[in-house]
Amino acid sequence: MAHTDPQISEKRPIIRQLNDAAINRIAAGEVVERPASAVKELVENALDAGARQVSVDYADGGKTLIRVSDDGCGIAPEDLPLALSRHATSKIDGSDLLNIHTFGFRGEALPSLGAVGRLTMTSRAEGFDAAEIRVSGGQAEPVRPAAHNAGTTVTLRDLFYATPARLKFMRSDRAEAQAITDTIKRLAMAEPFVGFTLRDVSGGGEGRVTFRADPESGDLFDALHGRLARILGQEFAENALRIDATREGLHMTGYAALPTYSRGTSVAQYLFVNGRPVRDKMLYGALRAAYHDFLSRDRHPAAALFIECDPILVDVNVHPAKSEVRFRDPGLARGLIVSGLRHALAEAGHRASSTVANATLGAMRPEPTGPARVYQMDRSSLAARTMSYQAQAPQPMETPGFADMQDAYSGRVEPAVVEDSTAEVSPQSLPLGAARAQVHENYIIAQTEDGMVIVDQHAAHERLVYERLKAQMAENGVASQALLIPEIIDLSEADAGALLELAEDLAKLGLVIEPFGPGTIAVRETPAILGNCNAKAMILDVIDELHDQGDSLTVQARIEAILSRVACHGSIRSGRRMQADEMNALLREMEATPHSGQCNHGRPTYVELKLADIERLFGRT
Repeated sequence: MAHTDPQISEKRPIIRQLNDAAINRIAAGEVVERPASAVKELVENALDAGARQVSVDYADGGKTLIRVSDDGCGIAPEDLPLALSRHATSKIDGSDLLNIHTFGFRGEALPSLGAVGRLTMTSRAEGFDAAEIRVSGGQAEPVRPAAHNAGTTVTLRDLFYATPARLKFMRSDRAEAQAITDTIKRLAMAEPFVGFTLRDVSGGGEGRVTFRADPESGDLFDALHGRLARILGQEFAENALRIDATREGLHMTGYAALPTYSRGTSVAQYLFVNGRPVRDKMLYGALRAAYHDFLSRDRHPAAALFIECDPILVDVNVHPAKSEVRFRDPGLARGLIVSGLRHALAEAGHRASSTVANATLGAMRPEPTGPARVYQMDRSSLAARTMSYQAQAPQPMETPGFADMQDAYSGRVEPAVVEDSTAEVSPQSLPLGAARAQVHENYIIAQTEDGMVIVDQHAAHERLVYERLKAQMAENGVASQALLIPEIIDLSEADAGALLELAEDLAKLGLVIEPFGPGTIAVRETPAILGNCNAKAMILDVIDELHDQGDSLTVQARIEAILSRVACHGSIRSGRRMQADEMNALLREMEATPHSGQCNHGRPTYVELKLADIERLFGRT
């Protein structure tokens, strides 16, 4: 549709070559979106220079000052002007844009920052004197001597002063500072052996340190575990599973949290490709797919995953900020994430998050009203204990004791099991212990060697039945039902082609489709377990998921939702009284079944309380 007020004249347009200042400002609009973007570019340069310590100072959310200092290799004085020229870089020679081993490679960041702000770069390389160069609004000054330790310091003041219109789109100082912090944390995860310091110097002076991460030591996994504990918190580190998987040239490492340690949003999901933090929709979709069977739709997994591969297998030059990547074989990367995470979750067995127990203890702990009191529990003498037991013994015509009242109350005690001396393993020494009681006809109380376990019998058995049904489906396949009249669905040719590429996988799930002319497919069979389903609506959902994530789990998710409902109806109901042997059998099956630590919706099936924590509740320590 023609615009009534065109931006160009009605005369023949003339093609002009833009000057360098305009070119750099246009490039800055792509590369430097906000202060955090400038910090990212400068810190990545420091890491490419081999820095072991990186210090970042900012003021007013990075709008008035950004200063990045490092102890890297530095820049020789004669190279400083060249470093501020567009497409000048020491990281590639231009012969191969796919074989990239560094964060940066385009040579755009420094000239772009110098075009929209006031930039000063001071550096000293080994064997050279320190030197400094300044550029303001794209106009560079001559190089001059300076005093500086080994390494480089880049100071950027008054960001976007040369393009004041961009300042109107900046958010508050606090929001921009938070974005800078998030950027530094992501880079700190990628480089656990490098120390990072982030300081807010608004108002002048030394400022205050808002984030600090000292260099980690040990092997890669130990260093990464320590760095993640510093950034994501100790609770994540305690409830994270070590990930180490390889598939056809791709190697994935990192840590992923248990399903019971889930979040309300996706803020705790961090993905890296060849050490580069990325926000790639396909990879995030694979992460969700790996957990889809363990979490409800409103819960999100927490993970920090690192994929390493030959640089020629991935193209990082597909986004101005290099935040997205393109794999030569996207299905391979997606399959690695899904299979690697599911394998780790299966190996975790019945393990549940420790945060559940912490929350339970927190709910039991009374509100503090003063200094904590510590009680000295003196052990009574034998004579005193004997007299006490006699006094507590039931007398004729007295009120009935607990054992006599168990039929009237929702709580029962099981007699302690006399352990066979010939048995190899005592039930109490097993992970979920030995059943000792049932309360409210729904919760099993079990005793372990160092504490107790409370089990939700319905949620636990529901998961066990669900896993059993899934195993049977995987072994026998999904039964399909043929439609008397095939459902003909009109789509775009692109959507029909994408769907037919998945035809073989969909057939394994009982959904049989075939081409029926250009842009049209015919649905011949649907999964029998879904009953009388709306085939067209399901196909459209599959296509939407393909557009959003590059793959579809719609059919599988619907089938598993049916299995989940069947498992719910076929499991032990709340309110059923269980005998000791039944409770112990349930505990043993939980120990042997993967994923039994959470129900089908990601909630915990049991809570473990350590004896030391229980004693602390009663002031015994």
